[in-house]
Amino acid sequence: MGVLLLFFWLSAGILFYSYAGYGVLVFLLNNLKTLFISSKKRIVTGEALPVTLVVTAYNEELILQQKIENSLALAYPADKLHLVFITDGSADRSAELISRHPSITLLHQPERRGKYAAVKRAMQEVKTPVVIFSDANTLLNPGCIQHIVAHYNDPATGAVAGEKKIMRNSSVSAVGEAEGIYWQYESWMKKLDARFYSVIGAAGELFSIRTALFRELDDEIILDDFIISMQVCLQGYKIAYEPKAFAVESASASLSEEEKRKVRISAGAYQSIGYLGDALNIFKHPLLWFQFISRRLLRWVFCPPMLLVLLLTNILIVVNEPGRDLYRSCLFLQAGFYLLALAGWFLLRSGKKAGLFAIPFYFVFMNYCQVKGFARYIQKRQTVLWEKSLRQVMES
Repeated sequence: MGVLLLFFWLSAGILFYSYAGYGVLVFLLNNLKTLFISSKKRIVTGEALPVTLVVTAYNEELILQQKIENSLALAYPADKLHLVFITDGSADRSAELISRHPSITLLHQPERRGKYAAVKRAMQEVKTPVVIFSDANTLLNPGCIQHIVAHYNDPATGAVAGEKKIMRNSSVSAVGEAEGIYWQYESWMKKLDARFYSVIGAAGELFSIRTALFRELDDEIILDDFIISMQVCLQGYKIAYEPKAFAVESASASLSEEEKRKVRISAGAYQSIGYLGDALNIFKHPLLWFQFISRRLLRWVFCPPMLLVLLLTNILIVVNEPGRDLYRSCLFLQAGFYLLALAGWFLLRSGKKAGLFAIPFYFVFMNYCQVKGFARYIQKRQTVLWEKSLRQVMES
């Protein structure tokens, strides 16, 4: 019984810390820090730095004209902003649409070698001190570049992560509702991380780095945005967070499409650990080590199996010692949580809004995709030539 109790509380502790405890701890540490550092860091906008916006697109003709118009309308001096669109492997009209705009540098070759290979090829065209990456299926707010560039007045900043938003409107899908709630939580956590030390990785919808900090790795990288941004941290710089620079993306077209995307990201997450081994060096990067383990490693590697351990040990404890009311209550709470998740799944499968049921469902769904992604990574079935997930039509 002692072993069961040990594993029960160990799994409960890891899960609580990963999803809530770390956030509470960093929130308290951030507020404690203000007692000793009275003035809040102020972002000062100086002279506009030359910037290159790199947009990778693969068969994105349905959204690409909107992306082009959105990029050309960004509120930044035209002589300081260089646009590079790369469409390697695209078999649709993507290259043709871009070629109509002489102010945009178009890179295209018939061979498709994956997104990271395309990014490396695009970086050969970047001559500016700052480069901004954005996906073709996202729209940026007009002032995003000004807000991003302002962070580079701080020499300790090597990268800037923008905010990802899921388009919320009357026609948003039930899946989009759940996805939007998750990204609101992620945005809040990134704000806490940035105040404490650094954001732990950026999302490819919108992020920026100092061009000189880009390091070429092999073409087999799946989670290019995360690894590119974390490589900046491993060189001793921080990733700042800028919520006033955001990318709006439409929701996945269906639950199966969202699963396909999440599984690919999960497989890439496990792969990235091998590229970011230095982040686990507590002596070289103590604060980064603490954040990387707390925000990524625990959630990726330990939390999915700990959910199963928590449930199984709870059942065995109640069966062997039914008189323990605390553990019986915990089992009822776990059963209730999974029933709510199941209800959310039924609602989403039927196309209905899940409301509060979306939270337990998406929690279980993400951990399921994490396990499936791990299996795909171990079996080497996830390649860089992934099948694009379908999304809802972006509204103008």
